[in-house]
Amino acid sequence: MAQLYFYYSAMNAGKSTSLLQSAHNYREHGMKVVLYTAALDDRYGKGVIRSRIGLQESAHLFDIDTEFFTPLKKLHKQDPLACVLLDEAQFLTKSQVDELARVVDELNVPVLCFGIRTDFQGELFPGSSRLLAIADKLAELKTVCSCGRKATMTVRLDEQGQVVAAGEQVQIGGNERYESKCRRHYRKLMAGA
Repeated sequence: MAQLYFYYSAMNAGKSTSLLQSAHNYREHGMKVVLYTAALDDRYGKGVIRSRIGLQESAHLFDIDTEFFTPLKKLHKQDPLACVLLDEAQFLTKSQVDELARVVDELNVPVLCFGIRTDFQGELFPGSSRLLAIADKLAELKTVCSCGRKATMTVRLDEQGQVVAAGEQVQIGGNERYESKCRRHYRKLMAGA
C-alpha cells in the first residue's frame, strides 16, 4: 500500500542526498520515478536537485501554480510510476500536499517529500505544516549543531555572517546564508540578533 512520506530536518541533514539515493534504489530495480524540485531554488541551475556532497540529478520544477495529480496520473497511465520524490517540500502549498496525497490514495504511488520543517524564525512552512498533519509516515533526518547536540532549528545569516531575526520567510541560500543549531543555541543567537 502506497504512503505519503515526509522526511524533514534543519539545514544540512542530507535530505537531497537521501532523495537521490532513494531514486537510485528504485531505478536500480528497473522502476520508474519522477523527481520534483522548487522552481525558486535555482542555486545549482533550474530543475536540478543537488546535494552538498556533489550528487545531482535533473528534476521537474514546481511552483505555487503547479498541478500534480493530473500530470502524474497521465504519466502513470503511460508507464507505471514506482515513486514520486519531491525536494524542497516546505515550498508546497496546502492544496498541493493534498494533491500529492491523492496520488498516493488514488493512484497507489508512494510520494516521498523532503524538506525543512521550520523557517529561520521557528515557524512552520505551509507545505511542512500540511505534511506534518496528513503524511502517513514522518521521519526526522538528523544533523548537529556546532556544539555537537542535535540541531532542530535554522538561523539565517546576513552578508557579514550575523544572525538575522526578521525578514521574509523565504530567502534561498546554503551554508553562506543558514546554519543549523540546537534549540538552546538558536534561542541564544536569536535573542542577541
